[in-house]
Amino acid sequence: MMRRACLGLALAALCACSASPRAAYTVLEQAHAGPLEFEVRAEGELRAVTATPMLVPGEQWTPRQIVWMLPDGTRVTRGERVARFSATQSEQDLAQARIDLERNLLARAGKQDELATKQGQLGVDIVQVDGQLAIAHRYAHATLAAIARNDILDAVQDEAYLGVRRQILQWRERQSSARGKAELAVLDAQHDTYATVARQKQADLDALELRAPHDGVLVLERDWAGQEPHVGSNLWAGNSFASLPDLSALEVQLAVPQIEAQGIAVGQTVQLHPWGRPAQRVSARLDWIAAAAQTRDRESPVKYLSLKARVPADAVRRFGWVPGQRFVGDIVLLDARRAMSVPNVALVGNGDGATVRVLSHGAEVVRKLRLGVRGATRTQVLDGLQEGDRILLAAAPDGDGT
Repeated sequence: MMRRACLGLALAALCACSASPRAAYTVLEQAHAGPLEFEVRAEGELRAVTATPMLVPGEQWTPRQIVWMLPDGTRVTRGERVARFSATQSEQDLAQARIDLERNLLARAGKQDELATKQGQLGVDIVQVDGQLAIAHRYAHATLAAIARNDILDAVQDEAYLGVRRQILQWRERQSSARGKAELAVLDAQHDTYATVARQKQADLDALELRAPHDGVLVLERDWAGQEPHVGSNLWAGNSFASLPDLSALEVQLAVPQIEAQGIAVGQTVQLHPWGRPAQRVSARLDWIAAAAQTRDRESPVKYLSLKARVPADAVRRFGWVPGQRFVGDIVLLDARRAMSVPNVALVGNGDGATVRVLSHGAEVVRKLRLGVRGATRTQVLDGLQEGDRILLAAAPDGDGT
């Protein structure tokens, strides 16, 4: 198609050279109807529509370091080991938690002994006071005939004193018991905390291996900088490590520079093949287009429009494609057996108001066009041009040419 356009352009330019000196500097193209195809090339990656996430094992935010792992794209079976991690910090934390547990147990035992001793001493004091109180009570109620009056008065005073002392000892006993229970409760709470930490760290140490939940192909997850995990990488438990995609439903996610994305629409045909393997070409249709273009590189202002096209499952099985492969997609904007087009550089305006300049009998004539599909460099013309029309692409400045 490009060869035919160049030939027509050359013939038109030769014809223009035999006209006026101005025409010798005029670039022309002769309108011609024929096979017409507009395509836009896009690049992207094969991905799964759905995938099972694989997270770094362990409690949330526990540091992990990879000591062994399978490479990206490896086919795995259910239960197969995918990666192994080390957890030096968890080992240290577990040892510290066990030390804290031992200290807590010793502190609790010491506190119980202290409380028992204090309770025992208070008990002995109360028994002594009860004995003295019984004696004082007996003498306080004796008759004058039995003992002297002064002895009776002393006994009455002793009974009152011992009664108050007994109440004080009972109050101290209750306070000691309540305080002791509170202190033991604090120690028990500390014990539960240390025990929880110990269980968590033990669970971390018991979860240093990541295994495949089902058969599939391992696809490693990139971080914010686009880096894949590797041996020696420091990760956090709970973060995404990889995924196992569903190979029965794959799609290619493509990206097209915004300036070349004119005319792209859902439902258009796209010819897909892996990078470097044009023989593995399959036909698909665009089934999703992003609402707006976005930048992909902080260092570049160029925006790209994201597209998605579902890949036939039989092609995935036949060619052995796996997620992560780089793909090329040729999006077919127009494929007509017989159509006419003009270079975009010749158009003035767009839509229903588009026009071109045509040379007719040595004079410029403005033609109004009805346009169809617009490509990156050319646009389909539905009405307004005739076979053989000489389209003015550019004219020489006044005063040039001889």
